Amino acid sequence: MLKVVTLLRLLLLAALFGGLPGVAQAREPRSLASIAFADLPPEAVQTLRLIRQGGPFPYPRKDGSIFGNFEKHLPLQPRGYYREYTVPTPGSRDRGARRIIAGEGRDGDVASL
Repeated sequence: MLKVVTLLRLLLLAALFGGLPGVAQAREPRSLASIAFADLPPEAVQTLRLIRQGGPFPYPRKDGSIFGNFEKHLPLQPRGYYREYTVPTPGSRDRGARRIIAGEGRDGDVASL
């Protein structure tokens, strides 16, 4: 559980501060920073709750979809291992850019954090 929660923290921090989309591919893997659960924005906490309970998600066609990890910011895993979920951006009229990327978790289920 701690490993999955730590990974979620790292990914959320990277997404919140522009560390994932639009970044040039680095030759060497970069280390990701960590953020405490208590320091997450309320929208991220709500998204984690939705993941744990299996939805319903605000963007059902996108939330829970496969995250390709094409930039290789995450440890290499088979396709389908990572799923992406929207973290709403206050004031945005669309999905915004904030996401939580979750691995399979225990028993192959991202909800088993």
